[in-house]
Amino acid sequence: MAYSFFMPTTTLIGEGALQDLVPVLKSQKFTKALIVTDKILVKIGLVKKLTDLLDSAEIKYAIYDETKPNPTVTNVNDGLALLKKEDCNFMISFGGGSPHDAAKGIALLATNGGIINDYEGIDKSEKPQFPLVAINTTAGTGSEMTRFSIITDEERHIKMAIVDKHVTPLVAVNDPLLMTAMPKGLTAATGMDALTHSIEALVSTIANPLTDSAAEKAITLISKYLKRAVENGEDIEARDQMSYAEYLAGVAFNNASLGYVHAMAHQLGGFYDLPHGVCNAILLPHVETFNSSKCADKLKLVAHLMGVDTTNMSDEEGAKAAIEEIKKLSSAVGIPSGLKELNVNEEDFPILAKNALVDACAFTNPKEGTIEEVIEIYRSAM
Repeated sequence: MAYSFFMPTTTLIGEGALQDLVPVLKSQKFTKALIVTDKILVKIGLVKKLTDLLDSAEIKYAIYDETKPNPTVTNVNDGLALLKKEDCNFMISFGGGSPHDAAKGIALLATNGGIINDYEGIDKSEKPQFPLVAINTTAGTGSEMTRFSIITDEERHIKMAIVDKHVTPLVAVNDPLLMTAMPKGLTAATGMDALTHSIEALVSTIANPLTDSAAEKAITLISKYLKRAVENGEDIEARDQMSYAEYLAGVAFNNASLGYVHAMAHQLGGFYDLPHGVCNAILLPHVETFNSSKCADKLKLVAHLMGVDTTNMSDEEGAKAAIEEIKKLSSAVGIPSGLKELNVNEEDFPILAKNALVDACAFTNPKEGTIEEVIEIYRSAM
């Protein structure tokens, strides 16, 4: 089969990358930005690093800082209203996956119209989104470079997966100097999110040599540098290597898609408003245990990439070793051991499982499951 490959037109990555943004903006004739971010990033002064840069370049801006950790339909609608009111000619998302996803929703509606629910699913839009520059302050979601946007519908209590060729940002910026302020818990959760992206992309039914190469390198880097980044946020080498890792993981899943971990985590986030990376980290070993009968060879490779000597192991033994390494890393960076610690209710499993199976991310899982099997995965993760 033939494959499509999606990436931003321009990526700036590495220490000091933010400073290289102005010439790119000038070349695009951008004059006024809507900055989509959150109140915490404004409060700690991180957004000021961006606005100082824009001030020096005489680029005007308005700020929308109401983004929720799980961005909502309301965020999209309110941001769109401000974009129109301020007459901006481009957008900048500044933060982690939440501002990026909210901005993508705003940008999609700005050119396509309608409501954001219209675009739930795969490639529902007709026109490219409003110009978007995505600047990362975390190393995990990959949202700064992907065609995925996850928006919470507050009325239905679900996360909508919008997978659309038109939502890939025009420019992505990954500067590790912007990531040193990340607290340990967020560093751990986003790092495990990136590991999940890599592994789900590697075992995806539409993986290919391009996505495999990105996923494999990301797994190696995360295994080596995540604990260091969590233990010492000022470790620039660890932050730098994690920024490469999460971007590579983004390259992988942006083109190979994901699987049941994300499909199931989206339901937990939408239903209980839980942190996405933590849900992924808890579910990952349980989903891959379910998948192992279909992709034991790929999981054995994961074990090898995470530092396990798999020379004399069968594929099945290697798969089990990978699952144990995932659990060890998750524990080492302080991820809760199960969904019970997040106050998840087993009575909700049937509706969560039903919604997970129709999530866009579920379609490329290596093993197709029934509602009963997905319920059992949730139960095993308690």
